[in-house]
Amino acid sequence: MEDDIEKLKRKKKFQLIWTAKFLILLASFLSMLFSIYLFYNEDTTRGIFVGLWVPSILAAGALLFAGNNEY
Repeated sequence: MEDDIEKLKRKKKFQLIWTAKFLILLASFLSMLFSIYLFYNEDTTRGIFVGLWVPSILAAGALLFAGNNEY
């Protein structure tokens, strides 16, 4: 019985971690697309500025998951 509860807890933690990772990648991908749109259609300076968000988002995600070696 306790093994089943422990497995369920690990499964929920696994799903939460991968959901967070997916959202970080989605945010960086959308930022990249928005940057490309701004660069070619609106203003190149704004496009470059928004393009700097992509590595910032990815670095923040790496910092958040730096100590998590379970999965």
